[in-house]
Amino acid sequence: MQRADWLFVAPEVRAALEQGRAVVALESSLIAQGLPAPHNLETARAAEAAVRAQGAVPATTAVADGRVVVGADAALLERLADPDAHVAKAGSRDLGPLLAASALASTTVSATLRVAYAAGISIMATGGIGGVHRGAGQSFDVSADIDELSATPVAVVCGGAKAILDLPATAELLESRRVPVVGYRTSELPAFYSRSAALPLAHRVDSPAEAAAAIAAHRAIPGSGGFLLVQPPPADLAIPADEMEAWISAALERAGAEDIRGGAVTPFVLRHVAEASNGRALRANIGLIVANAHAAAQVAVAMSGVS
Repeated sequence: MQRADWLFVAPEVRAALEQGRAVVALESSLIAQGLPAPHNLETARAAEAAVRAQGAVPATTAVADGRVVVGADAALLERLADPDAHVAKAGSRDLGPLLAASALASTTVSATLRVAYAAGISIMATGGIGGVHRGAGQSFDVSADIDELSATPVAVVCGGAKAILDLPATAELLESRRVPVVGYRTSELPAFYSRSAALPLAHRVDSPAEAAAAIAAHRAIPGSGGFLLVQPPPADLAIPADEMEAWISAALERAGAEDIRGGAVTPFVLRHVAEASNGRALRANIGLIVANAHAAAQVAVAMSGVS
C-alpha cells in the first residue's frame, strides 16, 4: 500500500505544511470515547477554534472509509461524535487492521503521534496522555502512548497523564524511555484535573518561544523521539487532588467489580468521575483540552519561525 492510498491530508492542512505554516494535530478519541454528547462535538470545535485563533491550522485525525484522515471536516467530526455510530478506538497498533476493514475509528494519542509524523506535523494537543495503570505490576497494563512517544519525534502538549493512572510510575517510565517532560509555566507535573501531582519536573519553559527552542533542540539530536510539554488545567476549573483521588478510587473499584478492562477502563472511569463530581471533572477536562490546543498553536507558530 502506497502512502497516497492510506493517508489523506486535507487541502487546507496540506497547503499550510507546504508553505511552512503552523499546523497542530488533534486526536479524536476524546470525541468518540472520551466525552459525552453533545460536549464531545462542542469541545472538538472549540479546540479547533482555539488553534485557529492563534494563527495555526487544526488537523483533527481519524480513520474513515479506508484512509487515515488528517484534517477531519465538519461531517466527519459529526460522525465521530454520534453515540450510535459505534466508532472504534485506534491506537497505533490498530491503524492497519482498521484501514483494511474500512472502519470508522477515532485516534488515540499513540495513533495521532504516528499519523502526525507521517503527514509532516511536528506538534499535537490532547487532554492527557495514557501511561502506567494502577496495579500494572500485576496486569502489565501500560498505554502504547509511552512507547510511541519514545519512538516518534512529535511534540505533545497535554495536562500530563490522565489522573486515573499511576502518575509516579508513569513519570519514571517516561524517563526510562528518554522522553523529556517539560513544564509549561509550571515546575511540577500536573495531574490532569488538578494543578499538581506533587512530582517536580527537571525542566521548565515559560513562553512559546522557549518551548519551540527546546523542541527544536531536542529534535536536532539524532535518535530523539517525542517531547512532552505539560501545563496544568485553568486555575478556575482545577480540582483539589484529594477530592479527585476519592472519586477516582471509587470509580476504579466499580470498574474492577464490573470486570472492565483494557481500553474500556479510561472512558468508564472518566464517565463515573464526571457523575460523582456533579460535572466539575467534565468541565475541567473540557477546559484543559481547549487550553492545550491554544498553547500548542502558540508553540506551533513559534516553531514555524525556528525550524
